[in-house]
Amino acid sequence: MTDMIDARLKELGLTLPEAAAPVASYLPTVEHGGLLHISGQLPFLDGALMTGRLGEDRDVDYGNQAAQRCALMLVAQMRRALGDLSRVERIVKLGVFVNSAPGFTDQAKVANGASELMQALFGEPGRHARSAVGVAVLPLGAAVEVDAIVAVK
Repeated sequence: MTDMIDARLKELGLTLPEAAAPVASYLPTVEHGGLLHISGQLPFLDGALMTGRLGEDRDVDYGNQAAQRCALMLVAQMRRALGDLSRVERIVKLGVFVNSAPGFTDQAKVANGASELMQALFGEPGRHARSAVGVAVLPLGAAVEVDAIVAVK
């Protein structure tokens, strides 16, 4: 599966980043009971954090790209934690947090950036349950943060 994921990334013109170190006192991943829990990942593009508030100074397309970048970091964390992406059985759930201005209601459209990437990379096992929640602020001013639960072999 690792070769398949690498090939799909290349087809999409994407590169898997190095898994980010935690920015506070927590573990980036915890594997327990056949599940890999991945802490919230922030969006980085060309080494810079994607910041801003959707519906205020950022639009849905920017948020969608930020969610995709979070998903790439989730995959990087999977690779680091599991050693081999062939251990991924299924993406079970994504939690998407969108830095939202009052009145912004397109969190689901933003979250599609992460969901669609998981499906593109993992196929049917990449389809998952999801929450998409608007929040007043995210760590470091990030536009989006995404966490995940992954079933592992």
